[in-house]
Amino acid sequence: MKQSIIHISLLVRDYDEALDFYLQKLGFDLVEDTRLSETKRWVLVKPPGSSGCCLLLAQAANEQQLLAVGNQSGGRVFLFLETDNFDKIYDAMLANGIVFVREPVVETYGTVAVFTDLYGNLWDLIERKVNAG
Repeated sequence: MKQSIIHISLLVRDYDEALDFYLQKLGFDLVEDTRLSETKRWVLVKPPGSSGCCLLLAQAANEQQLLAVGNQSGGRVFLFLETDNFDKIYDAMLANGIVFVREPVVETYGTVAVFTDLYGNLWDLIERKVNAG
């Protein structure tokens, strides 16, 4: 038996502003954007080259959800974007106006920096070290 997490729901204020950020600023790919009703869409995005989990952009539908936009993890790093070329992606993100709240550091597991998305959610940008043994 096989199981996998295929989507992670991310609360957003507005579908189109979130799409603009993820597609234009982060360079993600649009997987699907299907209108379900007057107010609800099924919007999936993923990093280029990724065959794993997608983000499901979910527009906040009530006051409680709106209050959680940008703080779904209580102020902790929430999502982890892995790359195989940290310097190139980091420089591209800076050029696109991405705000880093922790500059790159080399840790035992790899190189990592923390950035915020358009709502303030914290992300790690990480390039893991390849084990040499």
